[in-house]
Amino acid sequence: MKNTTYLLLSFILFPYISIQAQGLLQEKNNFTHQDTLRGSITPEREWWDLTYYHLDIKVNPDNKTISGTNTIQYTVLKPNQVLQIDLQEPLELTKVTQNGKALEIKHDGNAHFVTLKDQQNIGETNSVIAHYQGKPREAVRAPWDGGISWKKDNNGNHFVASSCQGLGASVWWPNKDHMYDEVDSMLISVNVPKGLTNVSNGRLRSTEEKENTTTFNWFVSNPINNYGVNINIGDYANFSEVFKGEKGDLDMNYYVLKDNLEKAKEHFKDAPKMMKAFEHWFGPYPFYEDSFKLVEVPYLGMEHQSSVTYGNKYMQGYLGSDLSGTGWGLKFDFIIIHEAGHEWFANNITNVDIADMWIHESFTAYSESLFLDYYYGKQASAEYVIGTRRGIQNDRPLIGHYNVNNEGSGDMYYKGANMLHTLRQLVKDDEKWRQILRTLNSKFYHQTVTTQQIEDCLAEESGLDLKTFFNQYLRSIKIPILEYNVEGKNLNYKWTNTVEGFKMPIQIEINGVTQWISPTLENQTLKLNSKDSKIKVNSNFYVTAKVL
Repeated sequence: MKNTTYLLLSFILFPYISIQAQGLLQEKNNFTHQDTLRGSITPEREWWDLTYYHLDIKVNPDNKTISGTNTIQYTVLKPNQVLQIDLQEPLELTKVTQNGKALEIKHDGNAHFVTLKDQQNIGETNSVIAHYQGKPREAVRAPWDGGISWKKDNNGNHFVASSCQGLGASVWWPNKDHMYDEVDSMLISVNVPKGLTNVSNGRLRSTEEKENTTTFNWFVSNPINNYGVNINIGDYANFSEVFKGEKGDLDMNYYVLKDNLEKAKEHFKDAPKMMKAFEHWFGPYPFYEDSFKLVEVPYLGMEHQSSVTYGNKYMQGYLGSDLSGTGWGLKFDFIIIHEAGHEWFANNITNVDIADMWIHESFTAYSESLFLDYYYGKQASAEYVIGTRRGIQNDRPLIGHYNVNNEGSGDMYYKGANMLHTLRQLVKDDEKWRQILRTLNSKFYHQTVTTQQIEDCLAEESGLDLKTFFNQYLRSIKIPILEYNVEGKNLNYKWTNTVEGFKMPIQIEINGVTQWISPTLENQTLKLNSKDSKIKVNSNFYVTAKVL
């Protein structure tokens, strides 16, 4: 049975760490035709490479509708005349045109197959304009069960925001809704009722005032993943600062409800602290050209690129709670640190397939402890990440099923963080570890990646054989057990509960003296100096110690 502390943590933590479309925590094994259309690189997707979007929409909060167009520009990679556009019901894709010609659309659930009339020649850059309208899915419990949140602030003003990780960006706008192909740049034009402000990704290029509405034009100059695109509409106040970063001056902008302006000016001091710590660990913020923003929203928060959303109620920790149970989690605002950490892992380095979402969440959950390391030291960092183990369920592997839009276990957060913390111990040199993290962000700068690419890079940069290490922690639910006993002056030990061929050295203390041993799946013996030696296994390794 779980104890009361564990149950409390599960209640607080697991609604956050499972961001599947219906908030599911269990495995989904029966995949549908729609899962395949959503999660695979179909023939109707693979032949064209995204280069530019112009999302031009009108948002009407009074009747909860969105209408407008998305201009989709692409380069032809190989011959094909059918193009897949994704848009989820109940929104309607009403028309698609190319060069002024209306095109035939075959609707297949949330996937729409457009037959092009003009010849698609390799190397050409072409575009289509997708017209759509309707009432998008309303978020039930954003961000876990996402869509559009149609709320009002305390003064009765509309307070609207999008959130769609896992569920997919096509829940509110038509696009190529697969992670593998990020658009190179994007213009986001959002028309809202006068008196409201829309904040989206990138930099505000211009505003257009009309009699009863205002259009806000935001330009994103860097590649962006689809779920990272957002709209945030409210009665916002804005303040800003300039951060002196590794690549020069970084504009940091904050948009909050007007009633919260003074509170935010004090509370958001965590943002430049975050930037300083994460540039130290991970390298330069990846989107200087697009600035950095924190935007208040009517839900908890999400890692939208250069437009990180915030709803942690101006509390330290996770809504005032410490997920680690150590006290260290109350030294920072969880949403500011965690969601901004995704700028490096999720927005800079993005998984090709959502099955590999551990790349986003494991590194970012681990970033919480690195923030503590930077300001409070290595011991604080270790205590925090070790404390988060109490929320790990080991229900299923961290890697999901490929090509069907399926995530792995919610353990990708803190089991993944503890896997990385263990790897830091194996690297042994903290500066080398820091350089490895920076290398990941420079080598895969603005790229989509696979698990294998990340594994290979970590192995190459560390100089370690990590094949069975990753098989153990990513592809198995087994936690290695170090079985040992002392017989006279002999310490006997071996690994159990492991994948085939598992090998990992580990640090132990013998009578207070630190020593490395290299257990295998076979019994090994180490000679001791005395019969009454006291053995302690280093808790920084995510393993179980069992005295026989």
